[in-house]
Amino acid sequence: MSSKETILTAEGLKKLEDELENLRSVRRHEVAERIKVAIGYGDISENSEYDDAKNEQAFIEGRILELEQMISTATVIDSASNKEGVVMLGSTVVVKDMEFGDEETYTIVGTTEADPSKNRISNESPVGAAILGQKVNSVVQVHTPAGELSYQILEVK
Repeated sequence: MSSKETILTAEGLKKLEDELENLRSVRRHEVAERIKVAIGYGDISENSEYDDAKNEQAFIEGRILELEQMISTATVIDSASNKEGVVMLGSTVVVKDMEFGDEETYTIVGTTEADPSKNRISNESPVGAAILGQKVNSVVQVHTPAGELSYQILEVK
């Protein structure tokens, strides 16, 4: 695993810590019990319940390692330090598509918390990267797979 910095909001860090705690204290024990029950069925070489439980155990252990890595390299976004009117991590930004006139509101977050369906875009996404560091009324060019797009930054919260 890489030791790349994990950029999170305080809320995002709490979610990861809660998930890790659940995996360690609840899911591990549930899977261990499933394995114990499956072994009780006899021959494990042809026991699909055992195979399924062992696969789930491997997934849980892998996810625990992944979460521990993300938490240990976490940098929490301090939105209080954001400069007025400048797009930074944690900012909520209203942009206007210069071609169609549509307005969108995005919150700029780290890749771990990105969820485009909830308008939470990554600082590494084409739009996120293009508007970071920009000010209100700036017009930015965004290089996307669909081509060049132009956005005007209307508001930064």
